[in-house]
Amino acid sequence: MKKLLSVLLVLCPAFLFAQNSKVFDNLTVNSKILKSERKFAVYLPADYETSGRSYPILYLLHGAGDDQTGWVQFGEIQNIADKAIRDGVATPMIVVMPDANTGRRGYYNDIKGDWNYEDFFFNELMPYVEKKYHVKAEKRFRAIAGLSMGGGGSFVYALHHPELFSSACPLSAATGFLTLEDAKGAITKMNPNVTLADSTVSNYYNKYSVLPLINNMTDANKKAVRWFIDCGDDDFLYEGNGLVHNLMRKKDIPHEYRIRDGAHNWTYWRASLPVVLEFVSQAFHQY
Repeated sequence: MKKLLSVLLVLCPAFLFAQNSKVFDNLTVNSKILKSERKFAVYLPADYETSGRSYPILYLLHGAGDDQTGWVQFGEIQNIADKAIRDGVATPMIVVMPDANTGRRGYYNDIKGDWNYEDFFFNELMPYVEKKYHVKAEKRFRAIAGLSMGGGGSFVYALHHPELFSSACPLSAATGFLTLEDAKGAITKMNPNVTLADSTVSNYYNKYSVLPLINNMTDANKKAVRWFIDCGDDDFLYEGNGLVHNLMRKKDIPHEYRIRDGAHNWTYWRASLPVVLEFVSQAFHQY
């Protein structure tokens, strides 16, 4: 009996820790910009309600076809984050996962100007969650990551606002149009009943494709964000990620680039998530 009690005493702290973190996946914020209630999910670490302190924050973006529940259900954010924190790999942090699949799909402002999701993210969602939760609302304690479409969002948001994010981790990222000609053809096809000026298409390409954003990066911003880029060797988005890596090397932009065996699926991204949590924690910990 004494032996059994000893075993329980050893196991109970780990058990209680795992149970005390919380995930809410059906929260909402009202958006005047998008004229709708927008859903988001949040992960709160085990000691959030009792510590009395503020936490770093990671914005974690889902891919096309998923919503704010993607990283919760398929990405197993709670189990993976709990383990990473418990093992000392990651620091306790808040993780916010917004929905970019309702109404229209995507993290960018629409080329026609009638659906400005990026404006919503920075002007409404971020201020709301960073006021609602105990967040260390400084660049050093803020990071962004995402997969596929969300990987593209991670790239673009950090490139647009290097003053806001200490780290960015695009996974299997959709890097946008690889050339201006690709952009012209695709945008025309997606907007068959709208006449768009060449300058409008060109400006959109330069704003929302990763290659021109990096090509136009100023020297002052080359070390502004810590980059971790990860893509499977069988991923259909491998080419864009490889081109981004090569351009970043040519431009002397520090980054970590990982190619592992794997494809465009949750098996790959679940394996990436602990590494992402460790990478962003290095900045949170003052690396």
